[in-house]
Amino acid sequence: MIAPHHSAVARQTLPREHRQIQRVIPIVSPHFIPAERLAAPPDWHAEFGRPAALALEIGCGTGHFILQRAAQQPDTNFLAIDIYNKGCLKTCRKLASAGLHNVRVVRVEARELLVKALPAESLQAIYINCPDPWPKQRHRDRRLVNHDFLALALCRLLPDGDLFFSSDCRDYADQVASALATLSGYTNQLEQPYVGQLPDYPLSKYMRRFLGQGLPLHFIHHRRNPGVPLPALVDPDLQCGFRARRPRAGDA
Repeated sequence: MIAPHHSAVARQTLPREHRQIQRVIPIVSPHFIPAERLAAPPDWHAEFGRPAALALEIGCGTGHFILQRAAQQPDTNFLAIDIYNKGCLKTCRKLASAGLHNVRVVRVEARELLVKALPAESLQAIYINCPDPWPKQRHRDRRLVNHDFLALALCRLLPDGDLFFSSDCRDYADQVASALATLSGYTNQLEQPYVGQLPDYPLSKYMRRFLGQGLPLHFIHHRRNPGVPLPALVDPDLQCGFRARRPRAGDA
C-alpha cells in the first residue's frame, strides 16, 4: 500500500474553518476605499476630489478594462469593485503606474454596494464584463445578473444611464437579454439582443485571450428609458445572496 502524502493528511484532518485560508494583503493606495467607509453612503464627489458623473465596473478583475475606459473618459469618475483582494491590489497598482486619478477601487460584493452605498439615480453607467457564468445547470441560481439584479441596477442608473454586459457564455447572454426584455425601463441600444463587438469598447486581458482562441463574446447595451417610471423595488436580502458576505474586519 502506498502511504498517503503527509500534506494531504494534514488537509484532511484540519477543521473545515481552517482549510483553504487565503492571505489577505493590505492595500495602501490612494485609489482604494476600505469597505468600512461604506457603512453610510459616501460623498462620492469628495472621494474623488471633484464633481463628475459616476460610473461603476462590477468585477474589475486585475484592472485591464477600467484602465482603458478611465483613459478614454477622463471627465468621468469610475468606481471599480471586486470581491477578490489580489484583484483589487493589482488594479490599484496599475492605476498608480498609469497615473490615472479618476478611478477608485473597493473590495465589496456588488449587491451590497448597490443597496448600501449608491443612492437611486446615481450612476451614469454600469459595466459588467464576463462575470462567472456558473455553466452547470444546478449552479445557475448563483449567477449575479438576473431579473432582480437588473431591476436594482435600473434604479441606480440616471435617466439615459447605460448598462453594458458582456459574456463568453452564450447561455448567460441569452438569460440576461431575456430578463432585460421584461423590464420596460430599459431600451436596447443595439439592433439585436446582443452583438459580437462594440465600437471603442475596451477589452480585458481575459477577453482578448478568449477572442484570440477564435471564440465569440456577446455584448449587451441597454439604456434607462427616462419616460418609464422606476419599478417598485425590494432590496435583496444580502445574507441570502451567493458571495454576498462582506470582507471580515481587518481585511483590506
